[in-house]
Amino acid sequence: MSFDVLQEKIRAMRNPTVAGLDARISYVPEHIRREAYDQFGEGLKGACEAIYLFNTALIDALCDIVPAVKPQSAYYENLGWQGMEILERTIRYARDKGMFVIADVKRGDIGTTAAAYAEGWLSGTEIGGETFRTFDADCVTLNAYMGSDSVSPFLEAARKEDKCVFILVKTSNDSACELQDMVAGDRLVYQVMGDLAERLGEGHEGKYGFTDVGAVTGATYPSDIQSLRKRLPHTFFLVPGYGAQGGTAEDVRYAFNEYGHGAIVNASRSIMCAWQKAGTDGWDFADRAREAALAMRDDICRCVTIV
Repeated sequence: MSFDVLQEKIRAMRNPTVAGLDARISYVPEHIRREAYDQFGEGLKGACEAIYLFNTALIDALCDIVPAVKPQSAYYENLGWQGMEILERTIRYARDKGMFVIADVKRGDIGTTAAAYAEGWLSGTEIGGETFRTFDADCVTLNAYMGSDSVSPFLEAARKEDKCVFILVKTSNDSACELQDMVAGDRLVYQVMGDLAERLGEGHEGKYGFTDVGAVTGATYPSDIQSLRKRLPHTFFLVPGYGAQGGTAEDVRYAFNEYGHGAIVNASRSIMCAWQKAGTDGWDFADRAREAALAMRDDICRCVTIV
C-alpha cells in the first residue's frame, strides 16, 4: 500500500510533514533567475528553468529530513506546456531522491476522461504495447463532488501501481463552510465525503491500518479534524493550512491516531520563501528552507509522538 510507504518514510525521519512546491518566479532568488535568463531569455522558458533550478535545490536541501513533496499543478499550468514539462522533471527528480510525491491536481471527472487523467498522473499511457509514464506521481488529490465514479478510475490506476489518492473532505479555505457544512440528511456534506473515502477504501487496508483512499482535512478546522479522525479510522489525512493559513501544531495533532500515524501536514510558502521572510538576498535560500522545515517538524512533534 502506498500510504504504508509514506508512513514508513514519516517514521524513519520522525517527520510527518510535506513540503509544497508551489513556486512562482517571484519566489526564486535573483541569482537563480539571472542564471536562467542569461541562458534561456527573460520569458517563459527562462522562468521555467529558473523555477526548476529552485525546485531541485529545495529538494536537495530537504530530501534527508522531509519525506514528501507536494507540487500544485496550477503553478506549472499557468506557464503552459513548458511549465508542465518542468513539473514532470521536478516529480522525477524528487522520486529519484527518494521522496514521496503528492501531485496536488484536484481532478474530478467520470468515465474515459477520468481514466485519461489517471493514466497521466499515476499509471502511464500505453502506446504500441509499451507503457509511457508521464507525470508518474505516487499520489493525487481528487475532487469527488461528481460521486464515486469520478474516483474509481483513479483507484483502478492507483491499485495497479501500489499508489493512492486523497479526496477533498474538509478544506482549509475560509468559505469551505458554505457547502461543506451544509446538512445532507443526517450528516454534513463534509461527513458524507469522508464516509465516501472510508467506504471506497474498504478492504484495502495496509500494514498500518490505512486504506489507499485518503482525505484532505484542513488545519484551520481542528474540531472537525478531531471528529473526522474518530469517524474515519482507516483514512490517511493530508492536512493543509498549517503556518501561513493560521493552523498550529496544537490544531493538527487531532489528525493523528494514538500512535502518531495516519496524517501528513503541508507547508509551502513558509518553506519555499523562508529566505524572503529572513530578509536575505537569497543566496542562502536552501539553508533557510531547511531551517524552516526542521522548525516545522520540531513544532509538530511537540504535540505528536510518532511510534
